This record gives sequence, structure tokens and C-alpha cells, in this order.
Amino acid sequence: MSASDEPMNRAEEGMPAFSRADRFKFWLVSHLGYWSIRLISITLRWQVDGWEHYQGIQAAGRNMIHAFWHGRIFMGTYFWRNRGIVVMTSRNRDGEYIAGVIRRFGYGAARGSSSRGGRRALIEMIREIQNGRDVAFAMDGPTGPRYVAKPGAVWIASKTGAPIFPFHFSAERKWTLRSWDLFQIPKPFSRVILIMGEPIYVREDADERELDAAQARLQASLETLLRLGDGHWETVTETP
Repeated sequence: MSASDEPMNRAEEGMPAFSRADRFKFWLVSHLGYWSIRLISITLRWQVDGWEHYQGIQAAGRNMIHAFWHGRIFMGTYFWRNRGIVVMTSRNRDGEYIAGVIRRFGYGAARGSSSRGGRRALIEMIREIQNGRDVAFAMDGPTGPRYVAKPGAVWIASKTGAPIFPFHFSAERKWTLRSWDLFQIPKPFSRVILIMGEPIYVREDADERELDAAQARLQASLETLLRLGDGHWETVTETP
């Protein structure tokens, strides 16, 4: 396929037909984003709570559905790198920037969102699970409302039997952007805590009542992890 064919093919797939200038910007931002995340993250001091939940899923030989809040993508991108996880990213310019960065960290990208191309991307993620790969959702993405989980992860769990694996990152020292998701960028040499929650299982072909109950459990789990993670640095005391 030639470069001149790409806009037409993308349009056929429901993707915007970006110009050459746009594609150059995506390439540039993906490089800058990759090195910004990499250079800051290698200085961070990581603490993990609940690692046994992740290990338990792996020991059972199950693929999983990673679930987290959109504003913590920076830390998650580095920590879960090079595992072949497929992440849903939106079909707009912001999604292009994110996809370009995460692919450099060894992720796949299923292009879609709750508002555009969502069903196609969800079906793609089901296929990825069936082919032995993990998938991931920023549960309140791509545009919020903040800290309100969308139903995609629960729906996929009901079609595949894959457990939903909720987790949350929080940095002790960080920059918080004035974006809808209060995007966090940890400051160099900061401590970061990752809290992993218990997996959530959904019976395959669950009925509407079961899906609603699973969605409520996921929302509650992510809210609890948010409270514990962000509150952790308020209660920590330095040892002499």
C-alpha cells in the first residue's frame, strides 16, 4: 500500500483521512511522548500492592481485561510495557497521538470509542483475547465523565469469560493537568504506588441483571482503588 492510498483506506474503515502534515505531527508527538514517558519513568520508585491478584490470574492461564482511569495512562504505559496488551484508543486526533506512543512501548491499539467505531473495536478486542492476548480499557475515556466506568469491559468479559483486572496508579509528587481527566505526570524521582484490585468475573452470556451487577462492582472497585491510592500519600510518614 502506498502512502497516497492510506487516507482512502482509513476513510473506508471509518477513520479520519489525515493530511501529510497531520501524520508528521503524529510521528513527532509519538517520539516526544515515548521519550518523555521513558526518561521520567526510569527514575521513579515503584511500590506494588495486591500483586497476588495479577499472579493468580496468570497462574490460572487466563487472559485478562485491564481496567483503569484515563488520567493515569502515563504511569500505566510504562509499567505494563512490552506485554503485547491491546488498548482501546479513540478514532480522533487524540487517539492517534496515544496510539503512536503506546505502540512504541509494545502495545497494540484497537481503534474505537463509546461514540465512534466502538462496536468494531470491542469485537476486535474479543478476538485478541481469543488469540491469547490481554486487553485494556481507560474506563472513563475518551472524554469522560471522569471516574465513571463505561460498560465495554463488562460486555467483553461476558463474551469471553476473561476476568476484569482493576488497578490504580498514584504518584507522590506529580504535575496534574487541567484536563477533563486531571491527567497526572509524575515528577522525576517520585514514588509511585500501584494498587491492584481483586479480579471481577462475569458469567459468559450473562443476562442484563448480572451485567448491571458486574458493572456496579467494577465501578466500586475502581473508586476504592482511587481513594486508597491517592490517599496513600496523605497517610505515609517518612522513616528516619
